[in-house]
Formats: sequence, C-alpha cells, structure tokens
Amino acid sequence: MEEKFMTEAIKEALTAESKDEVPVGAVLVYHGKILARAHNRVEKKQSAIAHAEVLAIQKGCRKKKSWRLDDCELYVTLEPCPMCAGAIVNARIKKVYFGAYEKKSGSAESKFKILSESGLNHVTEFLGGIRENECSEILKNYFRKKRTLKP
Repeated sequence: MEEKFMTEAIKEALTAESKDEVPVGAVLVYHGKILARAHNRVEKKQSAIAHAEVLAIQKGCRKKKSWRLDDCELYVTLEPCPMCAGAIVNARIKKVYFGAYEKKSGSAESKFKILSESGLNHVTEFLGGIRENECSEILKNYFRKKRTLKP
C-alpha cells in the first residue's frame, strides 16, 4: 500500500517540477482511497504556505467537511517542514509516510520532532524513507538544473 500511494505522491511532485515548482507532492488517503492530492504551488500562488501538504490538507478538509483528519494518512515525497508538520498535527492526521529526508528543516525526525512532540494536542505516527532514493533524486535534479540555468 505504501508504494502505491507514494507513486501517486511522486506523480504530483513531477507535476510540480513541470510547472517549475519545487518538486514535492502529497496524497491524503482516507480508508485506503485517495481523498486529496496536491503539489507545491508556492510560485504560482505567490504564497509561502502553498506547500503540497498544506494544500492536500485543505482539500481533504473541504471534502470531509471537517478540519479533523484523524482517520487519514498522508504520503509526501519530502519530510515535512515545521509549518507543514504543524498543520499535520493540528489536522490530527493519523500517520505520515515520506520519501526523502530533509536534513535542514525536516520536522518528523531529521531536525525537529514536531510530529511526535508529546506536548502538542496530537502525536502523528510517521515512517520515512519510502522510495527515498527516487524522491531525493527528483529534488536533486531539479535544483541541479536551476543552478545550471542561472545567468
């Protein structure tokens, strides 16, 4: 199951890349079915909060007509940043599966432990490293191209 939904998150990341957005994709799953999907849209929306996870959470909340997503799982190609981890915890998402680790700002386990912080209103389970190499390569290739195209 993890592979299947991570494949869908990767498709979202590739869509982001094709739109010259940082290639991160997310899929929100409810009882084994995709409830919402999203990719980074920071540039298109000119919004610092238009991360894949936040957009997927917003779509999921609208579809469920509830801000509580405690029976949902989120698949994302990159370990969530502090903002996204906060949104995940606030939405009460049950579990997060992510691909690549984010050493600078990863907020599941790499830099911060927001998802498992017992002092918050919810603790979210997580599992990292799902198709890690593939997810990491998508990001590395994107930034490599950006550096090469710089004037």
